[in-house]
Amino acid sequence: MDDISRRRKLTSRQRRSWCCSFTVPPSSPDSLANPKLSSKPLHKLDASVPSSPGSAKSGLSLVGRIDPRRILSPGRVSPIDSSPIQLLGPAPSPPPPAVARSESLPRVRPESSGVFDVRLNLRGKRGGGLVLELSSEVLSSNSELFAGLISEYRKSGAGSSSGSKMCRIEVPEVENLGVFREAIELMFEEDDITKRLFKIGVFRVIDVLEVSAGIMFTKGVLSCLKYLEAVPWTEEEEEKLRNLFTRFKFDEATTRDILARLYLLDSVDSQQNLSRQLVSSITTCTDVNARHELKLLVRGLLCRSSVYEKDHHDLNKEDIYGVCRSCLSSLVSLFEEATGNISHQKTGKETGKPMIERVSRQVDNINWLLDILLDRQMAEDFVDIWAEQGELLKMHADTSPMVRYELSRVSAILFVAMGTRKLQCRSESRSGLLQAWFGPMLLDFGWLQRCRKGLDIKSLEEALGQTLLTLPLKQQYMLFMEWFRYFSKHSTDCPNLSKAFQIWWRRSFLRGSETSAIESR
Repeated sequence: MDDISRRRKLTSRQRRSWCCSFTVPPSSPDSLANPKLSSKPLHKLDASVPSSPGSAKSGLSLVGRIDPRRILSPGRVSPIDSSPIQLLGPAPSPPPPAVARSESLPRVRPESSGVFDVRLNLRGKRGGGLVLELSSEVLSSNSELFAGLISEYRKSGAGSSSGSKMCRIEVPEVENLGVFREAIELMFEEDDITKRLFKIGVFRVIDVLEVSAGIMFTKGVLSCLKYLEAVPWTEEEEEKLRNLFTRFKFDEATTRDILARLYLLDSVDSQQNLSRQLVSSITTCTDVNARHELKLLVRGLLCRSSVYEKDHHDLNKEDIYGVCRSCLSSLVSLFEEATGNISHQKTGKETGKPMIERVSRQVDNINWLLDILLDRQMAEDFVDIWAEQGELLKMHADTSPMVRYELSRVSAILFVAMGTRKLQCRSESRSGLLQAWFGPMLLDFGWLQRCRKGLDIKSLEEALGQTLLTLPLKQQYMLFMEWFRYFSKHSTDCPNLSKAFQIWWRRSFLRGSETSAIESR
């Protein structure tokens, strides 16, 4: 194919012309890190030294293990070229722009007039290459980096010594050739750059922003930031932009609006206060559907496995326990009302709703908070708090079974957590909990079976037996005998702890003789 057939027309917006050639298609979009240019003269570069560890993320970096005769001083103008490039085409006056002749690169010659006096040779990190022949005037006016390189070249007089007016700059280890090219193209864009960015899209614009920052293309940086601030982001785009801001420091005035979208600039105390307010407002919400949806929402945000969870600073232990105590206080007041020990005017605003509904709501709140505590492995203190609810224990026997069984729902959560090894606490805490709430659990078990509310009865029975077996044998004896007497009278309305009872029997009696023999030795 001849040279004329390889020519392409520039668009109307590209009056200040540039041209390029591809060795291979550009690689997939990836970001390009802050270029760090070498200031060493060409003859001082050690070609035997491999690239630095940071070169993998650097748009411009040193290339190691290359024939020293071919090094063009990465990121710097090079006065040396062991095989000078011949220009194609005639040279009328004024001479039209030309591109390099290369056996592996297609030739492109724009038809518009202009002076191409800079050849930018990009070498891809994964292979391939890209050659751009550009105007030094446009490059210098848009990029402080290229302005310095071109000025250094002209001061060195390298071009006059070789008889060539072409300034050669080679950039090896380019992460993404296409992104670098797009950043350079923006310098030649006479219209509003933001319109061009709109067609590229947010993900690609972040890459262009990174390159623009690396080559000190101020206009490109400002245009990218302006575009990014004005459009929505996906979570992937937001994370990519956040990572970019950790590696580049932009002018505060130009990034204020974007940073305000990325970070809550207030103190950690303000964030914790917000989380505490959310939890507290949910426990006081009276709308059943809204409370259910909000519980799922906030529970998902606060759990340790949440994608939004970072350093666990958003809600501390004291915050949750503070709300727990408030719910327990409300629960005590409701039971006092149910037993006639307090006037309903002192129990709150929901006096028009049935007692069972108000009690159930507070128990739901406590169990929801307990789930958060268990997820964060902070529920040990709640075991002691629940075991010390003497007022509730006294009123339990005097309250209707339809109301009092709600208290055993809280105990059930704790028993299941301990029996399944999700909650570890001191022996004294386990003993106190069982001595306080094992009896009420036996009384309420029939109602728990009829009104399960998501409770797995089989899991509760297994966990309750396993929890009993963690106590000293003398305490196990008292609790298992209490269960045996109650089960003999109310088998269907009593938890089946037969399996755990058998284990206790074997440990206490069948192996008792062995223990006595060991102690006598």
